Amino acid sequence: MHTPDNGRRRFMRGALGAAALAVTAGPLRAQDWPGRPINFICPWTAGGTGDQAMRALCVVAARVLGQPIVVDNRAGASGMIGVKALASAKPDGYTIGQIPVSVTRFAQLGLLQADPRRDFTYIARTSGQTFGIAVLAQAPFKTLRDFAGHAKAHPGKLTYAHAGVGSATHVGMQEFALLAGIELHHVPYKGGAEALQSVLSGHVDALADSSSWAPHVQAGTLRLLATWGAQRFQDTPTLKESGYDMVVDAPNGVGAPRGLPPAVTARLRAAFRQAVASTEFKAVIDRLDAPLMYLDGPDYEKYIHAAYQQESARIEKLRLREWQ
Repeated sequence: MHTPDNGRRRFMRGALGAAALAVTAGPLRAQDWPGRPINFICPWTAGGTGDQAMRALCVVAARVLGQPIVVDNRAGASGMIGVKALASAKPDGYTIGQIPVSVTRFAQLGLLQADPRRDFTYIARTSGQTFGIAVLAQAPFKTLRDFAGHAKAHPGKLTYAHAGVGSATHVGMQEFALLAGIELHHVPYKGGAEALQSVLSGHVDALADSSSWAPHVQAGTLRLLATWGAQRFQDTPTLKESGYDMVVDAPNGVGAPRGLPPAVTARLRAAFRQAVASTEFKAVIDRLDAPLMYLDGPDYEKYIHAAYQQESARIEKLRLREWQ
């Protein structure tokens, strides 16, 4: 006989069974991940230094995870088109991507509709870029002091090419100009490759870029005046060694949208930890003259928060909002 109590007991048993299934389904899905190829959003054009480093990293991480990692180049807006696509993706572990540290600046300038302090899951900081100032080998500037002296004597006449307004190379050169007390005329391009070609063809006086200049320096086509980081490139002095007290680091990292399941995050952290430590990745970044700058996900997130505060001060000092 059906009674209200019997119906209530059947309902409770069904509800408890559904709850138990819901509890077990999550971990099972995480254990099954990845069950298909993973999409990796690279915010730069194919063939650049950042793209080459990320592709090498993904090859090793894919081997660890047992699924291909397909690199999807979404360049533009100094990397922010790709970063925005990453922030907007479904947090299921099948879309990950590169996060350049410049997100901390562009977010504050309103050029990235995402907050790097809240909208990403951080997996690993990987490697950096070796920035430098290069000119044609036949240019009259033998040293950075020569370059700055000419700029001081001819305000606004010297031009330099960079990879886009607000990019690390643009901001770095403006910071150098302020420190040196000079005025330079900046010429933005869509990426480092275009900027390099403009200098090689003689259209612009100087190049501010990552190590795209390296093979041309070694071939004797370009002269490197200074590097921006803490380490030299061959015998070229750093900015600090040249008398300008500044260091510019530009670490890149790997992240995912906010809300990634913890078990998936843990597997990605482990995979990219192995990838960064691999001989294959080290060989590529050595060839690109890019420094290894590994941090695990939680420490990488702390670094982003600190960089966000530093960029707040830089935005005010350089009046970056006036460029918009």
